[in-house]
Amino acid sequence: MADSARGGSWAIVPAAGRGTRFGGDVPKQYLEVGGRSVLAHTLACLAGHPGVAGIVLVLPAADAVDLDGLRAGLGDTPLLRADGGDSRADSVLAGLHALPDTVRADDFVLVHDAARPNLAAADLDALLERGRNDPVGAILAAPVRDTLKRAGDDGGIDGTEPRERLWRALTPQLFRRLQLGRALEAAREAGVAVTDEAMAMERQGARPLLVEGRDDNFKITTPADLARFAFELSRRG
Repeated sequence: MADSARGGSWAIVPAAGRGTRFGGDVPKQYLEVGGRSVLAHTLACLAGHPGVAGIVLVLPAADAVDLDGLRAGLGDTPLLRADGGDSRADSVLAGLHALPDTVRADDFVLVHDAARPNLAAADLDALLERGRNDPVGAILAAPVRDTLKRAGDDGGIDGTEPRERLWRALTPQLFRRLQLGRALEAAREAGVAVTDEAMAMERQGARPLLVEGRDDNFKITTPADLARFAFELSRRG
């Protein structure tokens, strides 16, 4: 593949959201766990993998982030910055536009949530291997194992939903640069707020591959999630 021949795929990390569900004055990606920010942990997961050629970090334009400090923990992996937009699609598009000229239209690009700092290298291995061999691309995902209830307007249970073919979408997600850009632009023009990149691709008639990932690749959205990540770090020693 062209990507791997040049040392791997570039990754876009959208970190322009403010995390209103978490609460507090500090965006969740800047909170510290184990002496490093959540964002630094997330970037390290990507930079430590041989399949990642470089990272574009998409931040709010007003955020004064110490990029040199972040780079210090990433070894030789290049780290670029782009200014994000009002929506996830805007931010990922900004990241696509900031990619180096060496990344071609048909090269695969990763997109990974800034608040998913517990990505396992084995999951990234599987995503890159299987996604690069799929005509569309792939996402990490986990089968739904809990029983799902449909709620009525009054808060009562209206029914139980079958879970056999339901998956929780995770990140990273892997798509070709040009196809992903066109899908995100189409969603934006239609006024559709996509919640992940696969949703934009689906709107174009594509069927991305599901690659099963670990349940502990969770997104930090609440204080309990942050405590869970601190526990995961402590277990590693």
